[in-house]
Amino acid sequence: MRSIRPGQELMAYGAPVSGPLIILSGWAVRSRILADGRRQIMSFILPGDLIGNCRQRCPLSVSSIVALGSLTLCPGPIAIPALDQVYAVSHALDEAYLLAQITRLGRLSAEERLIDLMLELYERLSLSGLTADDGFTWPLTQSALADALGLTPVHVNRTLQHLRGRGDVTLRSGHLQLTDPYQLAKRVGHITARVTGSSELS
Repeated sequence: MRSIRPGQELMAYGAPVSGPLIILSGWAVRSRILADGRRQIMSFILPGDLIGNCRQRCPLSVSSIVALGSLTLCPGPIAIPALDQVYAVSHALDEAYLLAQITRLGRLSAEERLIDLMLELYERLSLSGLTADDGFTWPLTQSALADALGLTPVHVNRTLQHLRGRGDVTLRSGHLQLTDPYQLAKRVGHITARVTGSSELS
């Protein structure tokens, strides 16, 4: 196990991927920085997630992965037949979350984007037992949300205030509470990525 400082790069864009890593605690982002300094966050990496899960020879990282806060990780076991299904599920979930991000950016309104992302993070953290009473730790700044959702920080702030004022969410002291996740999911047409031991995503 090793510790990573806030803002430290776990993987650099274009660098060789040495092998799989498991995030034990803390959050990270998968992002790209444009020539003028603008950042696009493609996904958030949460406790329990596997990164560097590559099957090809001499893989190169297609994005930067940076710790949002203090983070701990450890090497993942080398893929062996007994772990094939586990690694396949991890890869399928990564693909599902990426497709959800493309849909968010391409077709959803600002409010729908924010709610959809909140629901995805809630469901993913639930898999690791890191939610309670429809709430979870929320370390995201408005700047990070803006870079993930293709919005300005001002627009993110206005949308958050609207959701809070309507009673959809409560956000205080780094903790987010969803008032009714089921109704929020119905409102924005949120689709859950469900994977069981015998099923596959396609």
